[in-house]
Amino acid sequence: MSRRRWVQANSLPESGNGVPLAGLTTLRVGGPARRLVVARSTDELLAAVRDCDHRGEPCLVLGGGSNILIGDAGFDGTVVRVATSGMSAEVSGCGGALATIAAGVSWDGFVQHCIAQEWRGPEALSGIPGLVGSTPIQNVGAYGVDVSEFVARVRTWDRAADAQRTFTASECGFGYRTSRFKAEPDRYLVLDVTMQFLLGDLSLPIRYAELARRLGVEPEERALAADVRRAVLEIRAGKGMVLDPSDHDTWSAGSFFTNPIVDADRVPAGAPAFPQPDGRVKTSAGWLIAHAGFGKGFQLEGSRASLSGKHVLALTNRGGATAAQIAELAGVVIDGVRKAYGIALVPEPRFVGV
Repeated sequence: MSRRRWVQANSLPESGNGVPLAGLTTLRVGGPARRLVVARSTDELLAAVRDCDHRGEPCLVLGGGSNILIGDAGFDGTVVRVATSGMSAEVSGCGGALATIAAGVSWDGFVQHCIAQEWRGPEALSGIPGLVGSTPIQNVGAYGVDVSEFVARVRTWDRAADAQRTFTASECGFGYRTSRFKAEPDRYLVLDVTMQFLLGDLSLPIRYAELARRLGVEPEERALAADVRRAVLEIRAGKGMVLDPSDHDTWSAGSFFTNPIVDADRVPAGAPAFPQPDGRVKTSAGWLIAHAGFGKGFQLEGSRASLSGKHVLALTNRGGATAAQIAELAGVVIDGVRKAYGIALVPEPRFVGV
């Protein structure tokens, strides 16, 4: 058995007062923080958050900023940006890799590391922005794979109890884009995540038809993990889902709405339908949006927010958009889908001060 360590460098603004938050989010909107603290170690992270909690000061813990919409007035309190780094791993031919990753590590950087080390599994989650510590909160997933498949435990600080708590995978309450951490926002501060991987250069079975076609394999077959990563990045880029400062279609929070899970008799004729374990059916938010009359690039008059020109499930900042404009566009889409199909879309990003 071998133990390996990996450290990631972070490039972020310095802590300070009145720092605009737009530059710390992928939507590129949001007013200033009264105070910004960039926590580069777990001790700094805990100290900053506990200090706010003990003084009763509003505290917003900010990860990679890829799943949040911050209001134009900013945040009247302390924003703690998670910038912790480092990872340790125990690797053996029998047990695979058991890696503990700091919350502030880049998720996509970690996926690249897994592929290079032949840790099998997360290759289909390539290109997803954000940090490792955020992935269990949202139970991040794509192309038929959820991060909960690899989570062994999550170490947190319970802000309500002012004590450390570690949760095994079975205690995390994982579901479709949810977890116990998301169900109780602001209570649990994720410090690090321990994940378990089998070894090998082949991917997990390919569960997503579009990805299988791109790779030239049948569904449930495997491919080289490096090839899966390349194919996933190509697909995501074609939908504006790989961050690119020069492409306003990527100035977004990714998929803005979760796919609704409803009773089978509520799925519109022709809409995708994926049976769920509880007997209900998951349908496509993108299909509902498009068939409710909202095309690619849909934009309200006078607004700098629009649906992506590549993918109707993303709300984008065309440059100079405000948080209010993005929220207004989201409301129009939600109302339109509800009127057309009686289904309520639920936003994925967290709204703060909007």
